[in-house]
Amino acid sequence: MGKITKIEIQKNNDERANLFIDGDFAFGCDMEHIYKLGLKKGDIVDNDNIEEILTREDFSKCKSQALRSVTRGYKTEKEIRDKLTQKEFESSSIEKTIDFLKEYKFIDDDKFALMFSKDKSYNQGRNKIKYALKRKGINDSIIEKSLSTIDEEDEHSKALELGKKKYSLLEKRESDKRKLYQKVCNYLIGRGYEYSLVKKVVNEIISGIEEEV
Repeated sequence: MGKITKIEIQKNNDERANLFIDGDFAFGCDMEHIYKLGLKKGDIVDNDNIEEILTREDFSKCKSQALRSVTRGYKTEKEIRDKLTQKEFESSSIEKTIDFLKEYKFIDDDKFALMFSKDKSYNQGRNKIKYALKRKGINDSIIEKSLSTIDEEDEHSKALELGKKKYSLLEKRESDKRKLYQKVCNYLIGRGYEYSLVKKVVNEIISGIEEEV
């Protein structure tokens, strides 16, 4: 228990203040918390009062950190949680922050997965997109729903286009046709395309080459 002996506005940020208890600096906090709690010079504060201020301060900083993160680019819930945990915010502050972000649609894993799948399907297959979403903490049901929106014909066309380009690059330095085709297969599988599609695409490339010859 102690007495607030000074509330001093910070020089570099007039929205924050330094609190002094019994003549000694105690901590800095947002002016908002001081106003809401009705704190003033001469007030007697105990450990519960101080804990409440610090809890409010932690949540405020946690929320600000999260908002800075989402303004730099759309994030998943896991990415935000990981960032806030890394910054060592209290678990209660993190949970409240996540609830706030969800309520105001700053994070939405369903929307993120759809946007991500649409964007990455331009030059990546389902498997690569799937594993990337898993690493970002998206659950399986949301992943499957987002992958189902990828048009199979578009995916086939893109895989064929990428396969042809890779073949053209490799044939300049690989004379062994068997090795050449295997390298094209490995390349497309590495891009995340399913084996059945890769096999079909490579056969089409082979057929096209043979027809030209």
